[in-house]
Amino acid sequence: MLIVGNQKNYMTTKDVKEYLSEMMGLHNVVICPSNIFIPYYLKRGIHVGIQNIISTDQVVTGEITAKQARSMGIEFTIIGHSERRENYNEDIASAVNDAINNKLNVILCIGENIDDYNDKATNKKLKKQISELINIVSLENVIIAYEPVWAIGTGKTPTNEEIEKNVEYIKRLVKELYGIDVKVLYGGSVNKNNIETLKEIPNVDGFLIGKASTNITEFKKIIEVVND
Repeated sequence: MLIVGNQKNYMTTKDVKEYLSEMMGLHNVVICPSNIFIPYYLKRGIHVGIQNIISTDQVVTGEITAKQARSMGIEFTIIGHSERRENYNEDIASAVNDAINNKLNVILCIGENIDDYNDKATNKKLKKQISELINIVSLENVIIAYEPVWAIGTGKTPTNEEIEKNVEYIKRLVKELYGIDVKVLYGGSVNKNNIETLKEIPNVDGFLIGKASTNITEFKKIIEVVND
């Protein structure tokens, strides 16, 4: 299973130094720090992802392209996180394409809002987001992170049965549309208290973890449970 820590903008330099004093590189763990802290993690041999990229043909103050990320030795990028989808008019498909062309592994976030939280509406929203990739050069390096928007940072999670059903729908749809098998992570208020339960979902291939990934003690506990 793949464990991805999306540290957002929670941490300071002091926090990062203390965190890294206890964190060692693990083969199935990827950390996505704030951009300014990425070199700290790379120097420690940790698998690093960037929290977002924009397409190369855009020139935007404060943003990062796939080419820049790859030139630093970054291996992964998150694209399409709900916070980016809701607040910025980003070209998700072009960003995914650029990431793939620059040999980055993509963690593509999809998920429904609370207004779409029923079988028919959820499937419709997931299909729309997956269908954005129809002209992508390849999906071989794409991992999908299923993150119900209403579960992010709220302490709420769907039931295991709901997650399993939606992950199955995502995998089946990707197979139908693109002819490949895709790995799917679950994200949305994953923490040390629910990881034992979430780990039991048979078709989930790992977890995208937000705030809990910034607490090294909690994050190491999560890693231990997942790898057990």
